[in-house]
Amino acid sequence: MTHFRVWAPYAERVRVVFERGNEDLRAAVGGCFVGDVDPIKPGVDYKLALDEGEPLPDPRSAFQPQGVDGPSRVVDHAAFAWTETRRPELDLAHAILYELHIGTFSPAGTFDGAIERLDALVALGVDTVEVMPVAEFSGSRGWGYDGVFLYAPQSNYGGPDGFKRFVNACHEKGLCVVLDVVYNHLGPSGNHLPAFGPYFTDRYKTPWGGAFNLDGPDSDAVRDFICDNALMWFRDYHVDGLRLDAVHAIVDTSARPILEELADRTLALSNELGRPLVLIAESDLNDPRIIHPRSAGGFGIHAQWTDDFHHALHAVLTDERQGYYSDFGGFEPLATAFADAYVYSGQHSNYRRRVHGRPPGNLPSASFVVFSQNHDQVGNRAHGERTSALLNAGLLEVAAALVLTSPFVPLLFQGEEWGASSPFLYFTDHSDEALGRAVREGRAREFGSPDFRSSDVPDPQARDTFERSKLDWTERDQPEHARLLDWYKTLIRLRRSRPELAAVGKARARLRWDDTQRWLVVERDGLRIACNLGNETVEVPLESKNAEVLATSSDQSSIAAGSLMVAPESVVIYGLG
Repeated sequence: MTHFRVWAPYAERVRVVFERGNEDLRAAVGGCFVGDVDPIKPGVDYKLALDEGEPLPDPRSAFQPQGVDGPSRVVDHAAFAWTETRRPELDLAHAILYELHIGTFSPAGTFDGAIERLDALVALGVDTVEVMPVAEFSGSRGWGYDGVFLYAPQSNYGGPDGFKRFVNACHEKGLCVVLDVVYNHLGPSGNHLPAFGPYFTDRYKTPWGGAFNLDGPDSDAVRDFICDNALMWFRDYHVDGLRLDAVHAIVDTSARPILEELADRTLALSNELGRPLVLIAESDLNDPRIIHPRSAGGFGIHAQWTDDFHHALHAVLTDERQGYYSDFGGFEPLATAFADAYVYSGQHSNYRRRVHGRPPGNLPSASFVVFSQNHDQVGNRAHGERTSALLNAGLLEVAAALVLTSPFVPLLFQGEEWGASSPFLYFTDHSDEALGRAVREGRAREFGSPDFRSSDVPDPQARDTFERSKLDWTERDQPEHARLLDWYKTLIRLRRSRPELAAVGKARARLRWDDTQRWLVVERDGLRIACNLGNETVEVPLESKNAEVLATSSDQSSIAAGSLMVAPESVVIYGLG
């Protein structure tokens, strides 16, 4: 027997349709239809029919084994045999995150394939994997941000049990799991929610499609749909945190915004389960209210991705100035990012042509996640170039050092630790030809081509675009890649061994630099990270006559009285005596 509860406020009749027949649900309060259907048990497929319409998949389907238009399958979450004997707890102040995409992380492109690579992450020294969205999307390949069944892990990745095996394996190896979820829109193919009720509104728009109805008539059930989904990942899949995609695109004018409600309900579940549950927002608003605690009038989200840090670092290392990089460049924005996380906290932005952001105040440094690359910053380039395609080996080592010794929570993107040569391109697999063509043409226009035929932008719909984006794990044994990998391991060990490198308290980082000689020094308590971005050996003044070299990416480094010699495009990390 399976209990059904379906929100369909405009329907007069709702039936559960399955192979052996169909059964009516009874009308209940709030536009819901409920009922216990005896013939349907875990493993049985079904659809829902509204009035006399064609049967559709369940909006809260736990499994779509035949894709977005196929039947839903009943899942008994309690039947999975969890064996996580050493379940870790996510502590952002001491965490190092590793973002991965299930489809391209391993040759198999599945949850089980990813499990086979977890030992490499343990050896690297990270403690948390951040998984790009896995909610069922159209086709067999995609980034995951076009999901349409928020409760159903992608079927060709391995479905519900596959994702549970992945989380279970991570926990057994001491790795926490953060899952990327999308609550600002649904994908353009396979979205059946509008047939059931007013899930979306035409009063607001997002860059990717219709906006959820979070503050209009009948929005209570929509808010429950989202909050219940978040709690499901924590409760039924044992994830430790959620990364909330593009919350700046969530429009909600209600007195209690959905982010605040989600934070409150997450805290309540955390107290019930007796373990920390973490929320990390992606936002380009530079609005600290999102991550201010509830006691200070904020929404209570624990942390946010910090694009300003990335932009400032990327602009310094690459000298790129197009698009939003036009607001950055030089060492001064980078110094601001190290001190305050936000570079723009109320200043005028030339790129945005308006004042942007507000001061973060005394937020702890664990409130900010920083990176030199991520899926967006790589994949939203026309050709998906990683930083390894833009910088030489020395500057890659500089980038790694500045992220992994920053006062914030560091995040790595899959393969960056060995300078992976594979791009991370934008790829899709829409079966609708018109939609596929629109995606191709839109991608071409985004990068300045009038149509796809005159563009050199890789075809998002082509299988080869996806295959080229898969990691080549054999590269790790090649000398140049192995050297970078060893450097990442050295930096992570150093961050673990030195308490002053943890993201504890307010950020206390200061930069000294020389624009002409292209060197900078990050000062963190008694530690210094000296970076030479130029192609000549430079002499960096010390603040003490006594200094001890703790780590160096170069074979050359020497300390004289009051100064340090740093080889070209290298890093020396030292402590003051």
